[in-house]
Amino acid sequence: MTHTPRTPPHRVGFWGGFGLSLALLAPLSALGWLAWQLGLPFPPFNLFDGLARVLPGPLVTAGIDALVLVLLALGLSVADLAKLAEQLLALALFTALLLLAGGAFCAALRRRAPWRAGWALAVAVGVPLALVAAQAPGPHAPPFAAAWTLAFVLAWALLLTAAQRRLSPPAAATEVGAGASADLSAATDRRRFMVYLGGAAALVTVVAAGGAASLGGRRPDEEAEAGTRWSEVNRLPNADAAVQPAPGTRPELTPLEAHYRIDINLAPVVIDEKTWRLRVEGLVAAPLELTLDELRAYESVDQFVTLSCISNPIGGDLIGTTRWTGVPLVRLLDDWNLDPRASHLRITAADGFFEIIPVADIRRDERIMLCYAWDGVPLRFRHGFPLRIYIPDRYGMKQPKWIERIEAVDAWEPGYWVVRGWDREARMKATAVIDTVAQEAIVDEGGRALVPVGGIAHAGARGISRVEVRVDDGPWQEARLREPLSRTTWVLWRFDWPFEPGEHLLTVRCFEGDGTPQISERRPPHPSGATGLDGRRVQL
Repeated sequence: MTHTPRTPPHRVGFWGGFGLSLALLAPLSALGWLAWQLGLPFPPFNLFDGLARVLPGPLVTAGIDALVLVLLALGLSVADLAKLAEQLLALALFTALLLLAGGAFCAALRRRAPWRAGWALAVAVGVPLALVAAQAPGPHAPPFAAAWTLAFVLAWALLLTAAQRRLSPPAAATEVGAGASADLSAATDRRRFMVYLGGAAALVTVVAAGGAASLGGRRPDEEAEAGTRWSEVNRLPNADAAVQPAPGTRPELTPLEAHYRIDINLAPVVIDEKTWRLRVEGLVAAPLELTLDELRAYESVDQFVTLSCISNPIGGDLIGTTRWTGVPLVRLLDDWNLDPRASHLRITAADGFFEIIPVADIRRDERIMLCYAWDGVPLRFRHGFPLRIYIPDRYGMKQPKWIERIEAVDAWEPGYWVVRGWDREARMKATAVIDTVAQEAIVDEGGRALVPVGGIAHAGARGISRVEVRVDDGPWQEARLREPLSRTTWVLWRFDWPFEPGEHLLTVRCFEGDGTPQISERRPPHPSGATGLDGRRVQL
């Protein structure tokens, strides 16, 4: 009898391994997200945060700039969506790595994989990822974060191996009739397995994601505030100013929910006030620890302050103004008994961020303060609870949040972002922004129809003396300035424009308190803050 060779047994191959990995990673990621809501590490976030620590500074900066440019190109809010975009990018990066690894694993196998191959895959992929994840500071010890990441990869690798084995029966030569029947049976069995796998993956993904979503509302990132906001029961000190904002101008006092957030981790640090202590170390008479209540016992001050991120592009929304409460740092220095050699304070945050400030600057400027409240209520977790610093005239990259340690040292050293190529001083650049051209709010003045145009101007702690608006290529015309909330806040400006129908380009510029004009040359945020004039094209 003549025997006909069977068709080679089914191979999963690269795309099969890619698809299996995708089917497995969906429920595993949902379970990981659920575990993160319960307080455990989330491997994609740990990997992303770890990469930000180990990659070269210029590469990290280029990534930040690219993210901002993409959001702006899509017309999206950088302040609202930057952190979400980073989180999605972290999940996509982690998933892509495992998808490619899974595809390559199955492509390299011509028949049913031995279990030792799955363990080898877990080690080859998991160990490097775990080592990188261990570099990310956070609430979990680095060994635990690394072990959790390795466990996640191990679960994926073994499940992938099990699926590959189930879809790759061992080859065997059979008679023609028996072989065809066996092949048909095997194909049916494989299809049935894929249906079961897909259904189970979908079920676990939906249930775990639903649980994570329900727990998300109970995470303390946006905890209930203790007390009433100052702005709810008080008028702004300039409420009766002669110049009123043009309709559509941003709020003069930024709502807490709208205040921008930029920091170095994907998830905010969550600190328990009961166990938190501010450690003061280094060149001091004796190390000490302060509770938040002990800091609150000092005479407090309130300051209206505008903060801005150094990554904020011209006309961007990474800027906000609120009323901060805290204790001037200079009042604490004597109690800390600094050694005469102490020339700088090294301030370290719970997320691994750090910055250095000269002691001489602290003694010269009482506005430098440790802040524990804003708008009359405690800081939110995602904005630095329980303690952050305010330094006038500096971008946010110089101002740590979640402060846990202050060390007196005898020399300057580059801070977190300075090491990564950003400006050492990070002094705020003067900028003016058009918020609104209120075509729907035309006013009549002596028979002339005027369109209110308005926005903000800001120059750190240096004040604003003048704002001017230009229509097309015409002359610069002076806008009216509203009295600011303080010398360290933005100024709202208004220009009532005697418009002519048609398309026009409006441009705005400002001058610092001493008359210095803002820099008109267009420059990107890196390394020392964006410069250039803001403009808006309108059709009337």
